Amino acid sequence: MKINKLNSIILLGLIAIISILVAQLLWTKEAFTLEQKKLSQKANIALLEVARKLYDGKDHEPSCQNPVRKISNDYYIVNIENAFEPDILEFYLRSEFKKMHITTDFEYAVYNCQSDEMVYGKYISSSEKGKAKKAVSFPKHKDLVYYFAVRFPNETTYLFSSMRFWFILSIALILILLIYVYSIFTLLQQKKYSELQRDFINNMTHEFKTPLSSILIASKYLIEQNPIKEDKKLHTYTDIIINQSNKLNSHIEQILNISKADYSPLELKKETLLIVPIIEETIENIQMKYPEATIKIDSTSAEYYIETDVFHFSNLVYNLLDNAVKYCSEKPDITIRISVENQILKLAFIDNGIGISPKNISLIFDKFYRAQNEKSNEVNGFGLGLYYVKEICNLQNWKIKAENNSEKGITITLSIPYKK
Repeated sequence: MKINKLNSIILLGLIAIISILVAQLLWTKEAFTLEQKKLSQKANIALLEVARKLYDGKDHEPSCQNPVRKISNDYYIVNIENAFEPDILEFYLRSEFKKMHITTDFEYAVYNCQSDEMVYGKYISSSEKGKAKKAVSFPKHKDLVYYFAVRFPNETTYLFSSMRFWFILSIALILILLIYVYSIFTLLQQKKYSELQRDFINNMTHEFKTPLSSILIASKYLIEQNPIKEDKKLHTYTDIIINQSNKLNSHIEQILNISKADYSPLELKKETLLIVPIIEETIENIQMKYPEATIKIDSTSAEYYIETDVFHFSNLVYNLLDNAVKYCSEKPDITIRISVENQILKLAFIDNGIGISPKNISLIFDKFYRAQNEKSNEVNGFGLGLYYVKEICNLQNWKIKAENNSEKGITITLSIPYKK
């Protein structure tokens, strides 16, 4: 079975991030082991030096090769084979640990021959704010007589603090993995909703078009009948049915085309065109629909050629003019200004409409967006006209910008790469 490309990318991305996370955790574990060994080595060296200093003056050495014995990761015993003072031991421990940069807390105990037990010494805090802990019992070692024991109660915390970078990196990778999983989940949800929306639109448009076609056929037949022609009111009503049916049909077609464009991009059949005649023809069509509208072209030349699809370019101009007329509360007065600046053809549609609030002007090209204003209830539509215009511009790498005029209305400007 052929694997879906999106699912393959998601799976590969997930495997890659999990692999990096596992590798990071293994590196962190290895780094922890190395830090543990390093602390053990430093403690061994420091305790060996303490033993040498305690052993009957500076001119003698311990009889055994290494008097330091590691019982566990945080517990050491040191065989001195000679009597020593606990106060001197504490001084040597502090100084040697400081030399070896062992900055964690420690506690020590000394074997007492008279009581035959380990006598707890003291809890030594690495910070001045450290508080003395409750005495801890140290085990006795029967084979030794003159010895002391040292324990690092916070060894694990100390090692973790020295590995902050590794843990921060691991936490960051875990967060990235969680964000990735959440993003993928959201993406799949959006994909599911998009497919449902597409299926709904396809079914809806199909169900609407079938009865609508029947209404149009019946209405066109009806308007040709003599009784209808002779009755002015019936003829007007039948004409209204036909016009509104055609308008509804165009809306349905627009929704269907936009829906298809989301999943299979529009194909443009580009050719080199002289744009002024196309704009003039579109103006004539708009003025047939809105006879009261005044639309003029402001251009220094009629010889502007661009490479585009004639059908979609005509629709683009028609949508911009239609929008400008519909959102005007007085007699529409629209100017199409054509100019060339730095090899960019500027096609500006300037109207005298009601304008739009500055905070919403960037949203007018969004799908299904309709600004809430005084004309919203009067104007029919689904908020797809300017979205379609934006899509056509994007397909051809044109730039489109909308801005409010200083007095009233807005100006929508197309910026088209231009070569003479």
